[in-house]
Amino acid sequence: MSYELTIEPIGQTIEVEEGQTILDAALRAGIWLPHACCHGLCATCKVQVLDGEVDHGEASSFALMDFERDEGKTLACCARLESDVTIEAEIEEEADAESIPVRDFPGTVTRIEALTPTIKAVFIETDEPMHFQAGQYINFFLEGGEYSRAFSLANPPSTGREVELNIRVVPGGRGTTWIHEQLKVGERVRLSGPYGRFFVRKSAPEALLFMAGGSGLSSPRSMILDLLEAGDTRPMTLVYGQRNRGELYYHDAFLALAAKYPNFSYVPALSDEPADSGWDGFRGYVHEAATAHFDNDFRGHKAYLCGPPLMIDACITALMQGRLFERDIFMEKFFSAADVQQVRSPLFKRI
Repeated sequence: MSYELTIEPIGQTIEVEEGQTILDAALRAGIWLPHACCHGLCATCKVQVLDGEVDHGEASSFALMDFERDEGKTLACCARLESDVTIEAEIEEEADAESIPVRDFPGTVTRIEALTPTIKAVFIETDEPMHFQAGQYINFFLEGGEYSRAFSLANPPSTGREVELNIRVVPGGRGTTWIHEQLKVGERVRLSGPYGRFFVRKSAPEALLFMAGGSGLSSPRSMILDLLEAGDTRPMTLVYGQRNRGELYYHDAFLALAAKYPNFSYVPALSDEPADSGWDGFRGYVHEAATAHFDNDFRGHKAYLCGPPLMIDACITALMQGRLFERDIFMEKFFSAADVQQVRSPLFKRI
């Protein structure tokens, strides 16, 4: 059984299979709807149901309150159709965005490398190349496809059939624990994607500022490698933070890029490095390192932020204090159930 979904204001109608979410159906039809966490936690994908009936699924009561359900709102990442439905969504036109339908990509794990004590690089050769924009992410189906987790692509699009995922183990996390302890080279797996609206606005002339924390380095790394490969000459700076030197992965590679490309600068920051370690780089958080590097003046930049919600919020505050505002700030937050209380910055309207 299937139903028809009409999406306003674009007036496009697509077919939705029984049990398929509104978001999945739209993305697989090449229609982008605003979304972020994909687990009913952040409310980014909230849409208005104009006609028809939906099952709200596992939308949290925090992200979709009872009065909003009564008003006909739903979360596209959780909602499933119970009839033909018409929705209204806030769809922004982006000149640099590519419309890439989401697809499934079977593949084989070819390498697993320990980048740090808590982060592994998983390399997967897909059966056919995946076209994506640098900065996008995939869903990785785990334990025989029982469930999935979202991970940013750490490789540039030019690598063809091999994709790289940098995965930090989350204490008590089912998916990341399985990847770190049980996933083996040679195992057949499945990815779906690409997802997300996190990409470089290549038509914009401004200098580029990338701010990343933890395994949030994946998307900025993909973006930077893609830009440098293409010969982009705009000034670009990566400010990357970890707690200590042992967690600062791809450090030497970024130093080498900075030495090779005069338009690329690399600013590593450690927030909890032992005082006697010999580290002569910045000590503190990402937003503090960026503020010091740019002398609290971020004008003339496009900023791309990727990392946990608290880091993102601190960076937004610092950027605004340094006179960079919403139109020039783009981000990708990493969400977990524990982040539900802090998924939106009070200073910023969109994710």
